[in-house]
Amino acid sequence: MATLLPTSTAGSLPKPSWLAEPEVLWSPWKLEGEGLVEGKQDALRLALHEQRHAGIDIVSDGEQSRQHFVTTFIEHLNGVDFNQRETVTIRNRYEASVPSVVGEVSRQQSVFVEDARFLREQTDQPIKWALPGPMTMIDTLFDGHYKSREKLAWEFARALNEEARELEAAGVDVIQFDEPAFNVFFDDVNDWGIATLERAIEGLKCETAVHICYGYGIKANTDWKKTLGSEWRQYEAVFPKLQKSNIDIVSLECQNSHVPMELIELIRGKKVMVGAIDVANHAIETPEEVAATLRKALEFVDADNLYPSTNCGMAPLPRHVARGKMQALSAGAAIVRKELEG
Repeated sequence: MATLLPTSTAGSLPKPSWLAEPEVLWSPWKLEGEGLVEGKQDALRLALHEQRHAGIDIVSDGEQSRQHFVTTFIEHLNGVDFNQRETVTIRNRYEASVPSVVGEVSRQQSVFVEDARFLREQTDQPIKWALPGPMTMIDTLFDGHYKSREKLAWEFARALNEEARELEAAGVDVIQFDEPAFNVFFDDVNDWGIATLERAIEGLKCETAVHICYGYGIKANTDWKKTLGSEWRQYEAVFPKLQKSNIDIVSLECQNSHVPMELIELIRGKKVMVGAIDVANHAIETPEEVAATLRKALEFVDADNLYPSTNCGMAPLPRHVARGKMQALSAGAAIVRKELEG
């Protein structure tokens, strides 16, 4: 990216109330048929407008066309039955009723490519598209077929690579894989999780990113964070191997967290998407608070590799709060950009 300290959001933005129930994950659509198609496109236009108005440099669809960052992709795959549901524990944190893997997993058609083309038509700015990562996908299902987390992850990686290649061809500049599970299953991440992620990015020429956060600002996640103590060093377990991977950008959670900033040194040489906006509360950061986070990060990452962002997606937040947080992110980045440019 030509812009110094290019800003972006990590993923989702709140949906307008006429499309789905706001501030709720997995909220049912309020429209049907052609009305739903038009409604999603209108919501995408609105999300794009709000990012532009806030000064965001790398824009996205705000995930307006999907109910959830993981399950919407899985819904379009063969081999998964959404009617045959089981209760599982998500990332060792909370229970959820999830669909079941009942046969060979395959992708028969594109999932988000038409939406990505639509976004590309709306703007000349760099665009980013988020996909779920293989490990996080397997943690959101009951596997009654492969009965192996690793085997299922490799199958998902293949399907993700097919989708990612088509997204790149549609004009997407950055493809981000969301892997909050990387902060939980450390042995699996190092044994095969990063390898399956590299399978998902195989052959891509656009920039690739992996987003590793501590989850949406929902109660199950905030309660879990309270158990992590005064220092959150989970990144320490996976960064050394990730630094040697082919992924271009590593996205991590920083603002209002207990992550020691010096852990970024472990991925020296990578581009780093620093979460400078806390999505777990409604308080809107000041530009100076954002700037302070970025200045600290600059001790461990070169300026041309620093990408200011949010900690995670903002779907559960009120729209005015998300709007204010994006504006603060841009303003804080502008302060530091000006300092760097002298």
